Amino acid sequence: MTTVTVSSETPLPSLTEERVAWLALALTPQLGPRRILRAVERCGSAAKILDRGLTDLEALQFPVESVRCIADGHARAAADQQLDTLAKTGGQFLTYTDRSYPESVREIFDPPAVLWLRGNPQLFASPSIAVVGTRHPTPYGTGMAEMLSRDLAHRGLMIVSGMARGVDTAAHKGALAAKKPTIAVWGTGIDVIYPKENKSLSEQIVGGGGAIISEFPLGVFPAPQNFPRR
Repeated sequence: MTTVTVSSETPLPSLTEERVAWLALALTPQLGPRRILRAVERCGSAAKILDRGLTDLEALQFPVESVRCIADGHARAAADQQLDTLAKTGGQFLTYTDRSYPESVREIFDPPAVLWLRGNPQLFASPSIAVVGTRHPTPYGTGMAEMLSRDLAHRGLMIVSGMARGVDTAAHKGALAAKKPTIAVWGTGIDVIYPKENKSLSEQIVGGGGAIISEFPLGVFPAPQNFPRR
């Protein structure tokens, strides 16, 4: 089992070289979450991985493309570009070792090394329930999803859904109708609204004290394989 020390930083951790290194690794081609976590455990920190030369990176059993990306400085450059865009869009990111990283996500088989988000990261510690369903519900199903979510939110549960058409959208609207925050988990970058008709809903979620979160970097557009992953 991979063990990586978790930071005791504040909910909004400062931008350190270590955190930027985590972002760089997450943006490196062909490096999945488990490979990153194993490498950080072996090296002692993410920053130490970026400092390694070609031979030392190959010793970590990284794919050739990944080794070149890190050694040539492209991974760090990609991280700097993401940081610049995040600053312009009002987004932020959490690394696996940040205190605000959702504990329930940390416990899954392959937790993302980095999560991108807009909104309040402190919500991830709240008791929550996922409300998801078909994208083509009947009018009765839509009404019931919204009513159920509203009632659950009133009772102190955080409504978590995917902001897809249908039941997901109704779930978020139910939480907002209860004047409670809600969390939307996207299958795109947090700067790519999908479906487009939910632009207003996304702003209501953030404006209402909720959060939008994704394991996908900025600029990632809808792809069929992304939605089952999220």
